[in-house]
Amino acid sequence: MAGSSSDSGSLFPRLDRQGSATFICRCSRSDYGSVASLNRSFRNIIRSGELYRWRRVNGISEHWVYFTCHLLEWEAYDPNRQRWMHLPRMASSDCFMCSDKESLAVGTELLVFGRELTSHVIYRYSLLTNSWTSGMRMNAPRCLFGSASLGEIAILAGGCDSEGRILSSAELYNSETQTWELLPSMNKPRKMCSGVFMDGKFYVIGGNGGSYAKLLTCGEEYNLQTRTWREIPNMSPRRRGADTPAAAPPLVAVVNDELYAADCTGMEVIRYDKDRNIWYIIGRMPERMVSMNGWGLAFKGCGNRLIVIGGGSLISGENFIEVNSWEPREGPLQWNLITRKRSGNFVYNCGVMGC
Repeated sequence: MAGSSSDSGSLFPRLDRQGSATFICRCSRSDYGSVASLNRSFRNIIRSGELYRWRRVNGISEHWVYFTCHLLEWEAYDPNRQRWMHLPRMASSDCFMCSDKESLAVGTELLVFGRELTSHVIYRYSLLTNSWTSGMRMNAPRCLFGSASLGEIAILAGGCDSEGRILSSAELYNSETQTWELLPSMNKPRKMCSGVFMDGKFYVIGGNGGSYAKLLTCGEEYNLQTRTWREIPNMSPRRRGADTPAAAPPLVAVVNDELYAADCTGMEVIRYDKDRNIWYIIGRMPERMVSMNGWGLAFKGCGNRLIVIGGGSLISGENFIEVNSWEPREGPLQWNLITRKRSGNFVYNCGVMGC
């Protein structure tokens, strides 16, 4: 292309910078790599994050799913364009590769939390540079926490410190400034919990807590305006009355401010009634999903869709991964198989990036 090496400061003739960016931000972000090659100004507004800030101001976002079936190798999937993309391989130690890991997509970043030999460590993938970096630290490093993101912010709550102590503390991460802020502590310490944002508030659900790490059936709601926590009895989707500790964090997801959960024991999908504080069955999980006590598959809100990622073995014995989705506004639960590919069939970590 004739303009591919141009260093012109202009974007489009007859359009000022903001008008040009408004036009570009409505393009699919699958095309941004090609757009960045046109000239220096295009590259700058994309790689600086300026374009994604304009998208956020104008209420434009696309939700991509990021997941790994091979520990250090991450993939991204664009459900709108049905395109797969490989991220650069993480350059980490053997200790990190073998440690328990949590992941979180926030703003234009994917954060992966794990352990090196003597401490917790965070690896950060930037969509803007398509690269990994490390060195970021929380105020109170932890693992096995509950987390969720809302735009450019995320909240992490509970988990365990490096000595194995169960935490009640929480932190807010701002991806625009790459800073961590300590929040007021929860009412109860808990680990192996899950987090979601719903109705503009952060919820931490389920997990294990107390001196004997018993199963917690309650949830807690954090109000960002009042900076206070409220305990909600029986909010966990797990079977009430169970005393055994949680084998895995609850598989929960929010779509259109409605809370859903995957019951891997009965392979059912349940929905939370906020007014009556009860869970009820709405349908079945996709038939081919394989789970090991709640591990190995992803259950996520992805824009207006509920997404399940998992797999099994083909008749030939080859492993596969598949992505199923359902839009609640379309009526009763009926899964739509979006895509399937040969791959590892155990999802270690997953996050959804909406920007």
